[in-house]
Amino acid sequence: MDLEGFAKRGLSRDDPDIEAKLADAIVEVKGDRISRAYAEKLAEAVLEEARATLNPEGDVFELLDSGVTMGDFGVGSRGLGDFYAHEKIAEVIGETDAVVDSRQLDDSGAVEAGGKYLVLSVDGMHSRLSDYPFLAGFHVTRATLRDVLVMRARPVAMFSDIHLADDGDVSRLFDHLAGIAAVGELTDVPLITGSTLRIGGDMVIGDRLTGCVGAVGVSDSLSPRKDAAPGDLILMTEGAGGGTICAAALYYGWHDVVDETINVKFLEAAAALLEADVEIHAMTDVTNGGIRGDAKEISKTAGVKLIFEEERMAGLVNRRVLDMLEALEIDYLGVSIDALLVIAPPASAEEITRVVRSTGVEIERIGRVEEGLGVELHARDGIKDFEPRFRESAYTPIKKAVDEGPLREFAEMREKVDLAAERAIAKKRRFVDRIRSER
Repeated sequence: MDLEGFAKRGLSRDDPDIEAKLADAIVEVKGDRISRAYAEKLAEAVLEEARATLNPEGDVFELLDSGVTMGDFGVGSRGLGDFYAHEKIAEVIGETDAVVDSRQLDDSGAVEAGGKYLVLSVDGMHSRLSDYPFLAGFHVTRATLRDVLVMRARPVAMFSDIHLADDGDVSRLFDHLAGIAAVGELTDVPLITGSTLRIGGDMVIGDRLTGCVGAVGVSDSLSPRKDAAPGDLILMTEGAGGGTICAAALYYGWHDVVDETINVKFLEAAAALLEADVEIHAMTDVTNGGIRGDAKEISKTAGVKLIFEEERMAGLVNRRVLDMLEALEIDYLGVSIDALLVIAPPASAEEITRVVRSTGVEIERIGRVEEGLGVELHARDGIKDFEPRFRESAYTPIKKAVDEGPLREFAEMREKVDLAAERAIAKKRRFVDRIRSER
């Protein structure tokens, strides 16, 4: 629970009982470990800090609300709003000298350094795995290593950032690290540094866990999404999912399915391709909003049209995972299945297939790249809609409860988001110019 946010909302509406409510909330979370007197003392201190920071003066504190919340716009939900927000993030960052940066919409970036490409990736742990720290650590580590490998870079080191709320048991910290380190040992990529903090310090109570894992890789060549070219074939490996599938299995009670996700098959297959003398134009992992989301991003970034064959794709989803998704009416095309997508010239397809299968991982051709723009899904009964949804496939009960598309007009929200990004760019420019002038 965010005590500071709770306090400021109460102060903004002149709630006369806000201090007592804060004390009640503190007692509710901390229970017998504290006295009522301690809760009241903490509530008083929270309100003192909240009052001091309600309206600080100075342009560095200036922030005009856009009127659009993260939930309203679907940010983080791997759909249309999320993709649009990431485009605006790239605009706020601005043009860089990187070989691959946020403008290309890849999940990792690259710079030239010492005659090599240095590839960097960072992934946040799945928010719904907070109560299962080992799983959270295991899957976020797989995710960040995938993002480096699909750029055809060899991961050489990892870092982590762990935030555990004030009432979280220390065992959660170690369990989470064990999940990270397990993948590190299985792939020979060491976790060498990181940060461990409490969420919000004393201002957030409860036992929520969050954090991220990043990885650094080195390469002589790259395979960014922008290099997909007309005439290429699209190949996909088998996929059993990661954090997303774990969350679906956990919160729908299909707990045995979680075991299907505990592997490093993707990492082994991608690592084997690093050693192969084969031409590959682009690679990605099937994560952000499923194939629906990844395909649209590739089409936009590379300026090509992608054609997919549905009949070939379904067979590459782990059988137990697919059975669960079908039983729960979750669209497997719109959810992260953690498969490897390889886009390469036809002459490379046979060797790619041989190399991947040599690691014990199945792979099939599932489509092709053509001139044009957009994405098509070819099925037995014709060409189907393959556009990403407003959010990724709803894969937990709460996601199904809120997954009714945008509750507000998307175009109207988009204008407000544009304005917020423009204000952020202007503020960045103002402070950069000010600091430079003072040198």
